[in-house]
This record gives sequence, structure tokens and C-alpha cells, in this order.
Amino acid sequence: MGWLGKFLGGAFGFLLGGPLGAILGASVGHQFDEGIAGAESGAAFGSSDQQRVQMAFFTTTFSVMGHIAKVDGRVTPEEIALANRIMDQMAISSAMRTTAINLFQQGKQADFPLDEVLAQFRRECHWRFDLIRMFVEIQLQAAFADGALNDYEERVLLHICTQLRVSRFDYERLKIQLKAEYRFFGQGRQYQKARRQSSLEDAYEVLGLSSVASDAEVKRAYRRLISQHHPDKLVAKGLPEAMMTIAKEKTQQIRKAYETIQKSGRKL
Repeated sequence: MGWLGKFLGGAFGFLLGGPLGAILGASVGHQFDEGIAGAESGAAFGSSDQQRVQMAFFTTTFSVMGHIAKVDGRVTPEEIALANRIMDQMAISSAMRTTAINLFQQGKQADFPLDEVLAQFRRECHWRFDLIRMFVEIQLQAAFADGALNDYEERVLLHICTQLRVSRFDYERLKIQLKAEYRFFGQGRQYQKARRQSSLEDAYEVLGLSSVASDAEVKRAYRRLISQHHPDKLVAKGLPEAMMTIAKEKTQQIRKAYETIQKSGRKL
């Protein structure tokens, strides 16, 4: 499982450096201190570019998730449940889960260095926009966990997008697609009690389209989204392997929406 499987060596916070390394090291605790000695003695297991990106993605994801959850002054049970669901999807060890929880807690602190964390995350990702988009999608999902996006969360999400060079247009499109996914698949607090019949209009919006889109536009949008969220491609670019499940779920949702459009009589 890549660096995640070797994480208990504790050296990764040391190898990553910068604000992300400090946050990761503090989250691992004493294991991090032991890992420094191992790294200096040559016992470290390497710090390839892909491993650094994986470390950065994991660390930034859970710490910023905690920051967004706390930004309105209160962390809701739904936000905690969403973080736990992501950890469940990753099927990580108990030690790694503890680390993810500690990262979430650090993000809640008033002195959390959001801008410095995002700047390093952007550098470590080498401007790989597919990874940055996936990160923003996860943060949007976290913000919507309690059923609504409030003004405080919206402001911090827009600030995150500005720091990561994600346009307002792309942000709004991701937000529309996420809302459509919640309606289409009966997810989110407001849709869980009574799952409604899948809507054809929602299926189009999952693909970022309206129902007047041409067959060619539907095909193009489907292929683009599948390519953007392809688990193997994302892992090759630095998505932690344990997060492949999240990418797989996303591609399954995209396929289901496309199949719904096909069944409506479109010749795709």
C-alpha cells in the first residue's frame, strides 16, 4: 500500500518538511521522533516524488477538512461522520486512522496555517490539476456533510480555490455536480430519509451538462470525467493508494449517470 503501508516507520513527516511535515509529524507523535533517527541512519524507506505527493495529499486533505468543519464555530456530527466514512473507504490501519483524526484536530486549531499548507500542497502536487480538483471535491463534500453550505464555509472554500488556482467557474461547476450527485444517489442528510427516483435532469448535471446537451457533448463530458477520476491515473499522479476507493466510487457514479441518460432514448 505504498507509503501508507510503511507509515509506522514514522520518517515521512521528517522527509516531507515544511508546514505539512510539521503537521504530519505532530500528528504521528512519538513515532515521528523515532522516524527521524531512522532516516538519519539510512534506515528510511525512501522519499520518491510520488510518495511525497501522497504524503502531502493525505496530510492536507484531513487537516483542511478539520479547518472547514470548524470555520463556522461548531463541528457537526455529520462532518465527523463524513471524515470517518472517508477513513472507512480507505480501510486504513488503526494507527493511520489515529493519524488522520489528529490531522483533523490540528486543522480545527485557531492558528492552523491554511495558506502555508495550501502553498506547499500546490508545490508538492506540481500543479497536477486532476489531483487538485479531487482535493477540492473532497473538501466540498465535507462542507456539504451537514446538508448545507453556509457562508463561512463558502468563503473558506473560495479562498482555498484562489490559493490553488481553481477558477470560480470550476468551483461552481463542481458544486452543481456534487448537489446533483446527492439528489441522484439519495446521499446527504436531506435525501437519506426518502430516497427519490433518480432524475434524468440530475443525471445530466452529474456530468456537468443540461438536458439540451447534444449526444456529442454528453459523450465528451462522460469521457472527460472518467479520465479525470480514473483511479490508476490519479494514483500514478500521487493520490494515496488507499484513496482509490473514493475515485472508484466517483467513476461508478459517473457511469450510472451516463447509463441513465442512455436509457432515456439517447443514441450514445
